[in-house]
Amino acid sequence: MTDDDRTGYGEKNEHPHEGQQESGSAQDSGPRQGSGEPPSQPRTERAPRTLAVPDLSLVVLIGATGSGKSTFAARHFRPTEVLSSDFCRGLVSDDENDQSASGDAFDVLHFIAGKRLAAGRLTVVDATNVQSEARTQLVRLAREHDVLPVAIVLDMPEQVCAARNAARADRAGLPRRVIQRHQRELRRSLRHLEREGFRKVHILRGPEEVESAEVVTERRFNDLRHLTGPFDIIGDIHGCRSELETLLGRLGYALVRDALGRPVDAVHPQGRTAVFVGDLVDRGPDSPGVLRLVMGMVGAGHALCVPGNHENKLGRYLKGSKVQHTHGLAETVEQLEKEDAAFRTEVAEFIRGLVSHYVLDGGGLVVCHAGLPEKYHGRTSGRVRSFALYGDTTGETDEFGLPVRYPWAEDYRGRAAVVYGHTPTPRATWLNNTLCLDTGCVFGGAMTALRWPERELVDVPAERVWYEPTKPLASEAPGGADGRPLDLNDVAGRRIVETRYMGRLAVKEENAAAALEVMSRFAIDPRLLPYLPPTMAPCATSSEEGYLEHPAEAFAGYRADGVREVVCEEKHMGSRAVALVCRDETVAGELPHGPNGMGGTPIGVPKGVSGALYTRTGRPFFDDPEVTERLLRRVRDCAEEAGLWDELETDWLLLDAELMPWSLKATGLLRKQYAAVGAASGAAFPGVLGALDAAAARGVEVAPLRGRQQDRAADAAAFTEAYRRYCWRVGATAADDEEPQVPGGGAGLGELDGVRLAPFQILAVRGRSLAGLAHTEQLALLDRLIAAEGAVAARDSGRAGGATDLPGLLATTRRILVDTGDETSVAAGIAWWQELTAAGGEGMVVKPVQALIRQADGRLVQPGVKCRGREYLRIIYGPEYTRPENLRRLRVRHLGHKRSLALREYALGLEALDRMADGEPLWRIHEAVFAVLALESEPVDPRL
Repeated sequence: MTDDDRTGYGEKNEHPHEGQQESGSAQDSGPRQGSGEPPSQPRTERAPRTLAVPDLSLVVLIGATGSGKSTFAARHFRPTEVLSSDFCRGLVSDDENDQSASGDAFDVLHFIAGKRLAAGRLTVVDATNVQSEARTQLVRLAREHDVLPVAIVLDMPEQVCAARNAARADRAGLPRRVIQRHQRELRRSLRHLEREGFRKVHILRGPEEVESAEVVTERRFNDLRHLTGPFDIIGDIHGCRSELETLLGRLGYALVRDALGRPVDAVHPQGRTAVFVGDLVDRGPDSPGVLRLVMGMVGAGHALCVPGNHENKLGRYLKGSKVQHTHGLAETVEQLEKEDAAFRTEVAEFIRGLVSHYVLDGGGLVVCHAGLPEKYHGRTSGRVRSFALYGDTTGETDEFGLPVRYPWAEDYRGRAAVVYGHTPTPRATWLNNTLCLDTGCVFGGAMTALRWPERELVDVPAERVWYEPTKPLASEAPGGADGRPLDLNDVAGRRIVETRYMGRLAVKEENAAAALEVMSRFAIDPRLLPYLPPTMAPCATSSEEGYLEHPAEAFAGYRADGVREVVCEEKHMGSRAVALVCRDETVAGELPHGPNGMGGTPIGVPKGVSGALYTRTGRPFFDDPEVTERLLRRVRDCAEEAGLWDELETDWLLLDAELMPWSLKATGLLRKQYAAVGAASGAAFPGVLGALDAAAARGVEVAPLRGRQQDRAADAAAFTEAYRRYCWRVGATAADDEEPQVPGGGAGLGELDGVRLAPFQILAVRGRSLAGLAHTEQLALLDRLIAAEGAVAARDSGRAGGATDLPGLLATTRRILVDTGDETSVAAGIAWWQELTAAGGEGMVVKPVQALIRQADGRLVQPGVKCRGREYLRIIYGPEYTRPENLRRLRVRHLGHKRSLALREYALGLEALDRMADGEPLWRIHEAVFAVLALESEPVDPRL
């Protein structure tokens, strides 16, 4: 196999001009033929020299001291692209001419160059580089980062170098012998630069040639980011011409045939481009026919093609190399012998011109034959080409004697989608944004194509088994569904998460560690955890007498942000819940779906599970999975009854909701904290008041003290009454006897009797996030879901012979619209809140009617603020918080951190929803989800 073979600019061992080297004679002022440089004109009529430099390469300037390398670099390259040995020498020794510091200086230079090359940036090394040892290190550095090394030689007369050094104060005393030594070393090097590994060599002789030179950056052959499609990427064909014609027809292409009726091109009426992932030949019945069609499409500009390992082997055979006629090559050779010599020559040239991989669609799509890790995308080296053709192996062989493929896709974390073939698999399945399209057509499977950017799969079955496989088709491709989707490195340590709504958000290392503790010990299976809701900031502190929070501040805050229309939603006193409801188990097993139902990496939901119900920290609400399934079944049936599946064109719903009663998940908190306070006050105050009454009867003046204790007793009673409103028995998980029970229960709900689920937002459905849908529209859809429960409960109770007039599972979220600029509307909103809280309600959440609102400066507006009732806040701040002295102290609340936290978690939640809707891999979704949980570890007043 060649070292590069057209993976970068054609400078390779198989190039037609291989072996022609630059002449080292002083009279030969032009470049060698085949070096990538146009022939120069005679010295007396010199034309400007154009120096082609790949846009990602390591450019090595070579020349004696005083030859003008730094001036040349400053004229043709950006300052940040140039690494000067003199500058690095100054960095380590404070003297750019201190030759004793050269070793350290070049260590610094090589380190910085490596970092730039790793980041994909053109890098220029400004040093003499006349010694082969120095150049060898640079060529090695370029190879380590899979970029092309380019040499630009400034071959200047000795007199010119001496004059320039004499004009510099820091080099005026430089001995002439140094220049002469550099010149001798340079002369010895000229003939061997390509042999050293340089892929392009440009030699400029004399000041005039240097002055007229122009550096032009060239796009790499594999860099087709400017092509945005749409594309139809077609998997391994292996000589199955008939199936290829059928597949092209299904994709909408019209075949073009020659005079003999053979297909020689295919055109799509909408201008789509086909992309072939290689392995066009071998094993199948008509490899020449496949080649004729694909070559015609590529030649006409209707298709792109990358080489497969079978094309590589065929190309070596056609070149005359000795290869074994195995794995289907014998059949292809036999078929090609029936073609004329001109066709075989055309095939050889076509294969020789294939590029190892393509980077397409702005860098969002990479197409190759055997897959490609992110570090190789857009790179050019023999190593890259080898991986693109053959993939990587573990060094082991299976029971069939075949190499075991290294599952590189399981570790893939790149943003570009990688589409490839090579390893047959029963069906094309996304894994970590990679997709294997080889579905074994020649072995009797199917031929599969991917529509991009739609991410739709289209396939046609094989007409027959054309070639018996060595082993049965099995899902062992790197893109198989049983891969390992998550990795600790995705979430450990300090993290930066890119979001679409707030840019880059940082997660501290200690917060990530705390989140990992919760996620690994208490949370549900991460495959069922596509979203965590954000914390919610309270409204600004109120100055109203007797109030800590009041709606007037919430309305004023949104009015200041330029938001006129807000919706006030009843705040249910329960626990925040997220419900992932799938239409059935099959849908759950294929989650998530990207746009149009395709493109999602299956996250591997366990069998028998049709969704999830979990808290805002990812913990399951019910220990018994059957109870969870019963709740999900009720919601699923209501969605069916309401027609939401069809209307929203989805087969799964992600709901944000409140699960009641509060005691369902807060029993421990109630018993250890709230009930303890209530019991202590109930035991203490009667005795205290009795003793004071007895003292008063004896004539002791205790009226002021008794009044204070009476008020404290009243506050304690109010505290107990406040939390008891949100506690009741449910099904088999009955609370303590002293807690009141809601009459009746949900028909047919069993252990869920008394449980209420109040959904208030549909977060996402298949292929799209609904977080941007207006809240009024959201609630209208959910009203239909809730209203449908009557019919569902009637059917269930009819089958069970039970009653139908009992409360169901789903609860409505009451609300009122308020115009923040209208005093009458604001007053109505305040009155609604007062009425709601006076009846025992927790309070309300105020949200802009339109979601995803930004301020004039582009910052996100708070998606919602909570305004809690006066009595409910006793639970939070203590029984006596309403006393004037306590309110004065509590009004000094610092809300900035809480509000910042709410916005950051909101942006991360939106990002998780968008990634899930786009069908991105689980690790990408979970990166944002995990960050929300990590931010919950930031120190903030938990009462806010």
